[in-house]
Amino acid sequence: MIKQLFFVAILFGSSVFVSAQQTIFNVPTTDVLGQGKVYVELDASFKTNNQSALRRFSSFVPRFVVGVGGNVEVGLNVTGNIQPGADSTTLVPTVKWKFYENEKKDTALIAGTNFYIPVRNRGYHAGTYSYLAVSKTINKTRLTAGGYVASKNVFAAKALRSGGQFGIEQTINSKFTVAADWITGRHASGYFTPGFIYKPTSKVTTYWAYSIGNADASRGNHYFLFELGYNFN
Repeated sequence: MIKQLFFVAILFGSSVFVSAQQTIFNVPTTDVLGQGKVYVELDASFKTNNQSALRRFSSFVPRFVVGVGGNVEVGLNVTGNIQPGADSTTLVPTVKWKFYENEKKDTALIAGTNFYIPVRNRGYHAGTYSYLAVSKTINKTRLTAGGYVASKNVFAAKALRSGGQFGIEQTINSKFTVAADWITGRHASGYFTPGFIYKPTSKVTTYWAYSIGNADASRGNHYFLFELGYNFN
């Protein structure tokens, strides 16, 4: 259990916004970068005390995303930098496609896949996390809902996992948004994450949140999440 909880901490120190944000915190949004746009992000997850379900740790995940046109973006996450303990470096190429958008109804649909390729201290050879989601914007509130499927060892050791993923973003003004997202399931990525997004400049976005596990929250399965993103275009 502890190894799985560490894995989610480094995996989704995720996951996100700028003019096109890639995730809320962990759940992907229906935004995609325009062709030639480049976005980078550093995600930091950390727990400051020792408890039975999840011990003290810190992890750092760099992310790179590029818009390639046709409402498609590709990226790369590098997970596995975690302290204390041996790093379990994993390369995570990503692709997201917004295949439908109705601007009049403020509705969009996306599909995406993350590919997991462990390269150091490997516990498995490869895996995927794929999702399908829809968003609906009502005034200053955007609601996102969808489903996911994760292959063996990505969310749980030697087990395939599937479920729902949901998000809400409430825009307060041009700089401040209150948000939350949730990935269902009692596994290494099953967390509810509330927080806020602060955008000090047009190119810089910061994310401040706290992830609470669907399982064993009372025993310490929760941690802080901070993300810093920069839009080069």
